[in-house]
Amino acid sequence: LTNESMLVREANEPVLLEQQVGSVWVSGEVTNLRAQSSGHAYFTLKDAGAQLSCVLFRGETQVDRSLLQDGRKVNLQGEVTVYEPRGQYQLRVAKVELQGIGALKAAFEKLKQKLKAEGLFAPELKRPLPRYPQRIGLVTSPTGAAIQDVLHVVERRNPALEIILAPCRVQGDGAAEEIAAAIKLLNEFNATQSAIDLILVTRGGGSLEDLWAFNEEVVARAIFESALPVVSAVGHEIDFTISDFVADLRAATPSAAAEIITEGVFSSAQFVSEAAQRLRQLALQQLDDNLDRLTQTAQRLARVHPRRRLNDWLQRLDDAQTSLLRCVKQAARQQRLAWQNLSDRL
Repeated sequence: LTNESMLVREANEPVLLEQQVGSVWVSGEVTNLRAQSSGHAYFTLKDAGAQLSCVLFRGETQVDRSLLQDGRKVNLQGEVTVYEPRGQYQLRVAKVELQGIGALKAAFEKLKQKLKAEGLFAPELKRPLPRYPQRIGLVTSPTGAAIQDVLHVVERRNPALEIILAPCRVQGDGAAEEIAAAIKLLNEFNATQSAIDLILVTRGGGSLEDLWAFNEEVVARAIFESALPVVSAVGHEIDFTISDFVADLRAATPSAAAEIITEGVFSSAQFVSEAAQRLRQLALQQLDDNLDRLTQTAQRLARVHPRRRLNDWLQRLDDAQTSLLRCVKQAARQQRLAWQNLSDRL
């Protein structure tokens, strides 16, 4: 190659590489992680046979940087670029996931679409919750934080509410089958005793893997086939599971679910407790209104009272009598004067 053709090829290499490769997913282990004061992060992604330089720029605000740690295996999405000063190709990172997360998300979306097509998420199938439940079934771990949150809220808002616990594991192998079995067990108990108003399926927050039992098809179908209304409260506010879509109601957290379930009794109790003060306020307001009306009526009556009208007519009568006497006297004086004139002329 001539020197001129070599210069043309070197100038075009970055453009060709970026256009031909584009956005890719790469898996490997993070090493040599360096966070610069500029906010950019540089590291190397390696596996048994190769390594790749990577850069995460400060402007990528949607990336969870806490996932990047030396020795951690991750999946990276980004674009292959060339750092021209060193003539080195690198991956400009746009998304970071822990290995295994991508497969779980794909499985989640696949099952979600399948169950949606079968009608398990249909809004018209959602059943309303009883306003004043007296007994509920609780499907959760007896040692987790979720049960403590639920009990705390129930104790504060409706201590009379009875809870039947169907204990089960909420993560790990076999947890989904235990959750489904607990839901079926509560339905069987209700069929013989008719004593449960609804079922609460819940657990605290965690990673996608921790919550995965609630994304299993066996749990979704157990919720759908339940004769009792089901409330699903799994994880935190940002977490959504398959059980949330199938359940009759989804609550953001275990505590929020307990508040929703006890809202009817709590609101009624609060209304009753405030009724006396409210009645007092209404009575005082009624008295004030009546006093205002009485004052206005008295003022109007003072202006149109019959005695005052009678006095007005009596005064007019006196005026008329006085005027009549004056007229009579004047007429008599005129007649006397006329008579005197006639007498003088005669």
